[in-house]
Amino acid sequence: MDLNAEVDQLWKISQAWIPMVMQYGSKLLLALVTLTIGWWLINRLTDRIGALLALRNADRALQGFVSSLANIALKVMLVISVASMIGVETTSFVAAIGAAGLAIGLALQGSLSNFAGGVLILLFRPFRIGDWIEFQNMAGTVDNIQIFHTILRTGDNRTVIVPNGVLSNGIITNTNRQPTRKGVFDVKVGYDSDLKAALQVLLEMADDPRVLKDPAPQAVVNALGDNAIALQLRVWAKTGDLGDVLSKFNLEARDRLKAAGIEIQYQQQVVQLSKG
Repeated sequence: MDLNAEVDQLWKISQAWIPMVMQYGSKLLLALVTLTIGWWLINRLTDRIGALLALRNADRALQGFVSSLANIALKVMLVISVASMIGVETTSFVAAIGAAGLAIGLALQGSLSNFAGGVLILLFRPFRIGDWIEFQNMAGTVDNIQIFHTILRTGDNRTVIVPNGVLSNGIITNTNRQPTRKGVFDVKVGYDSDLKAALQVLLEMADDPRVLKDPAPQAVVNALGDNAIALQLRVWAKTGDLGDVLSKFNLEARDRLKAAGIEIQYQQQVVQLSKG
């Protein structure tokens, strides 16, 4: 075969391959550019998410977890998109991923609920470590907040592990969130008691440096019962001091009222005996 024939054959081959190379080469180049730029943008975006979580004082574990999860999910979507750009069939691949995700989600439904609850708790912080919270029939100090569970310590030093799904979907009373709280002290006196003197004794009990002057303490007649008059002392104090203040009222009320000639009325039960 002479040189001209070889050249002609190469030319024919190149005519068949050059359009294909141009077609797929351009797609491959565009896919590589998209992958590079998309990868960079995803890294910047997830860094921004981490910064926003840090500004909200989110837990460090949550910051890293959310940023990593978003980074992985976005990059998987990017790779699938780039693969479809160069002609790779991704429909069945995406369907398989979706079916696997659905099966895993159904199998781990309870765990995923607790996981989502943990993320919400760490993100929005309805309570923090050290807070005393009450929900349903349980109350305790928050010792630790984990991604699936929250660990409480009760008043008698028991450890209670509560699923985060329950906490995130229930009504929670956080007694430590506000810096000050209102305390109410109730006492009952007889109908023959000097009410003005009794109310004055209660106000004198509130003369304590831990009791706030604004709002000022109030001593009021709360209710007229069948056998007694219910008096009420209302005070405001710092959240950490309120328990000790109310304990002091319980300790002093009887002696102070008795010194003023006022007897505390207690529940009496009258039993009538009859001959059968």
